[in-house]
Amino acid sequence: MMYRANSFRRYSTAGHFALFYLLLSFLLRLSLMVWQYDEVSWHPVDVLWTLMSGILFDLGTLAYLMAPAILYISVWPSRWIGTLADKAIIWAFTALGLIILVFTFFAEVTFWEEFRSRFNFVAVDYLIYTHEVIANINESYPLPLLIGGVLVVSLFTLWLFFKGKVFKNTFAGKPGVGERVVFLVLTAAFIAFYSLTVRNSDAEWSANRYNSEISKNGIYSFFAAFRNNQMKYPEFYTAIPDAKAFALVREKLGTSGTKFNAAGLSIRRDVENTTGPEKKYNVVFVLVESLSASFMSEFGNTENITPFLDSLAQQSTFFENMYATGNRTVRGMEAVTLCIPPTPGQSIVKRPENQGLYTINSVFEAKGYTTSFLYGGDGYFDNMNAYFGSNGFDIYDRGRGSILSDKIRATRTLIRDNEVRFENAWGICDEDIYSKMLSVADENYRAGKPFFNFVMTTSNHRPYTYPANRIDIPSGTGRKGAVKYTDYALRKMLEASRSKPWFSNTVFVIVADHCASSAGRNEIDVANYRIPAFIFNLPQAVAQKVGKQCSQIDLFPTLFGMMGWNYTSNFFGKDVFGPDFEERALIATYRKLALLKKDRVMILSDQKKQNFYHWESKSNNLSLLPTDKGFLDETIAWYQTADYLFNHKLLK
Repeated sequence: MMYRANSFRRYSTAGHFALFYLLLSFLLRLSLMVWQYDEVSWHPVDVLWTLMSGILFDLGTLAYLMAPAILYISVWPSRWIGTLADKAIIWAFTALGLIILVFTFFAEVTFWEEFRSRFNFVAVDYLIYTHEVIANINESYPLPLLIGGVLVVSLFTLWLFFKGKVFKNTFAGKPGVGERVVFLVLTAAFIAFYSLTVRNSDAEWSANRYNSEISKNGIYSFFAAFRNNQMKYPEFYTAIPDAKAFALVREKLGTSGTKFNAAGLSIRRDVENTTGPEKKYNVVFVLVESLSASFMSEFGNTENITPFLDSLAQQSTFFENMYATGNRTVRGMEAVTLCIPPTPGQSIVKRPENQGLYTINSVFEAKGYTTSFLYGGDGYFDNMNAYFGSNGFDIYDRGRGSILSDKIRATRTLIRDNEVRFENAWGICDEDIYSKMLSVADENYRAGKPFFNFVMTTSNHRPYTYPANRIDIPSGTGRKGAVKYTDYALRKMLEASRSKPWFSNTVFVIVADHCASSAGRNEIDVANYRIPAFIFNLPQAVAQKVGKQCSQIDLFPTLFGMMGWNYTSNFFGKDVFGPDFEERALIATYRKLALLKKDRVMILSDQKKQNFYHWESKSNNLSLLPTDKGFLDETIAWYQTADYLFNHKLLK
């Protein structure tokens, strides 16, 4: 027995590290529950299941984390235990492991603050774009204090291990072959069990999204998202025969002025408008970062942070019941350029094989337009330059060294230092990108060709900083100031445009890429997908408020209709003013896919499950309904056909 007790001492450091990890995970989970006190379900059964499910995922994560340590301890020869090399390896990797672990928990807190979620595919992206993310963290948080906190907690824990003779026991233990085999087999068994049977989606047991998210383990969720960044629809979701799916979608897209020019598994068609002769107006399109409808007085906000946009709503074709397709900028870009429902997993903007697609740019180019994409940061971020450049746009961005591939059919112009008055982690301020857009528009006008300028803004994003003395809210103090500055910059841009010779012949289209936050207690928080959209200065158009429920994917088909264009369409979006427009919106996370029609919502999950709800818009609550087979088939059809067309290269 003495030998056996002594032999297990060798695993002392590994055991204490494991206990520290489990304790930290438990405390973080409790902290998140308290943080979302008004949102989580506090029913005793729900609380117990949240904690027990969390422990299940913590143990699985621990098995993966501890595998290298268990392997090292179990194969290290007994005669070398306690040598200088052994001590150096165990001390160094224990210290490094503690620092990484504590840093990860700090990162989870900041990630939750932003997204109300454990690590997901956004965190995977952030690992890739380290420059922007580290700069953003540095500008948004007291980085020296955070790093200092990580080091203090890590070193204090290391000191406790030392004082508790954890290392002394580790260097004194002499495990036998039996003990070594037992630890190796148990670790391998845990890893095999979790790899083969436990999926991250198993944590989504509750109708309350917060309870499900808190049940997860951030590290486990991160690697699950890494594996599932692209998800082919038939493998993960309830499907119907492709022919049936396309027949349903073609029925929804068909109108009296539409002629499909291919049979079967296709939606390509010719759209004919009867509103009069075609008008080739210039188009300035602004995709505004994180502009939730809830920020505007038009939607009930009382803080007066969007005075200009509220006034613009009275002078425009203003869409007051439009919904974003997703919760990230690349989803908004995908929606407006491809007019397509969000495909599961990663946005098409970031996927391979996304060049040469049939986009709105294809329509503009066919009409003889010069087209440009302007972004105030480095367009390498989120694959924007590659996507827009390989689909025909000329690029204007801040660029810090990344280049366009030789395969990309576009020119690229860097925004120079002397054109920038203010810049933060994400790029130049909105005023500066608008100034650049105005100069590009002037060049296009002098060249005598109609132009389409696509502008992506950055100012309404953490760290919420902007030039001083513009508005009455100090820079860097929060989202409210960033929204008000966004509103201010749009007003300045339109004021400057009025003095241009091209203004009277130019349409301004403004829409949000997504809401500031899409997370809530429900599977999908419907209200947090509602966004404002404006079509302003269209000659002969009467200012009106459009109450029809519609989607981002409908915006450009509607604009084309208002300009009387005949064009070839491979789009899922439709003209809102068309005689056959059926109100609906397609909204999604990267895993949940939903169809919203008035007050009913069908949500598809990646476990080949689905739920049907009644949506109460005033309370934003979802209540379960018996499944409607026709509604389910229609929901499936929208997403299945979109996924099919992209994966079979039929969006080219």
